[in-house]
Amino acid sequence: MTLVERYALLPEEIDRESLKMVQADLPAGLKMEPREHYVLCRIVRAEGDPAIAESVRFSPGALAEGLSALGRGADVVTDVRMVEMGISKALLGRCGVKTRCMIDVPEVAERARREGTTRSVAAVRELAPHLDGAVVAVGNAPTALLALLDLVDAGEVSPALIIGMPVGFVACPESKEELVLRRAPYVTIMGRRGGSSAAAATVNALLELVGTQAGQEAS
Repeated sequence: MTLVERYALLPEEIDRESLKMVQADLPAGLKMEPREHYVLCRIVRAEGDPAIAESVRFSPGALAEGLSALGRGADVVTDVRMVEMGISKALLGRCGVKTRCMIDVPEVAERARREGTTRSVAAVRELAPHLDGAVVAVGNAPTALLALLDLVDAGEVSPALIIGMPVGFVACPESKEELVLRRAPYVTIMGRRGGSSAAAATVNALLELVGTQAGQEAS
C-alpha cells in the first residue's frame, strides 16, 4: 500500500474529518453563536492549533455585518497577495464578490517612498476610496491594521467588517488591542498569532455562509 492509499482522502472527506477533529479538540466552555462557531472551526483548521480558539474574538454583530456586506457583493480588501490568493475563487464567483490588493503595485511603492513609510501602510492609504462598506482582511502586517484604524479614527473610512489577523512580534499584539477598542465590527486573534491562512479561512467561511444563506432563501 502506498502512502497516498494509506492516508489520503478526497477533498470532501478531508473537510468532513478535519472539522470532526477540530470540534473534538476545541477547548471546553467556549460560548458563541452558531455562525461564530462555524468561522472559529475554520480558523482553527487553517492554523492546525485548537488552542488558538481561546484567542479568537468577535465583536457583537460583526458576522451579521460582514455577511450582509458580502451578500450585497461588497469587495474583500486584503493587505497582501497571500491572503488574496487563499480566498476561494469559486466562492467569490458564486457570491459575486471581488478582491482588491495593492501591496505590489508601482503607485504604492512610490507613495511609501514619498511618505517615508512601509508599503503595507501606503497600500491601505491608497485603497481608502474602496474601504467603505468593504470586508477588510489583514493577515500579515500589523502596520496595515494600524493604518486602517487611523483612517477609521479620522472618519475617512467605515469598513463593514475588519478581519484583523496580522502575525508577528513588533506592534502586532498592540494593533489588535487597538482594534478591539474601536466600534468597527471585527474578528481578530489576540496576541502575536494570526497570518494569511487564518485571514483567508475567515473570508472563505463567511463566503460559505453567504452561499448557504442564499440557498436557504431560494428554497
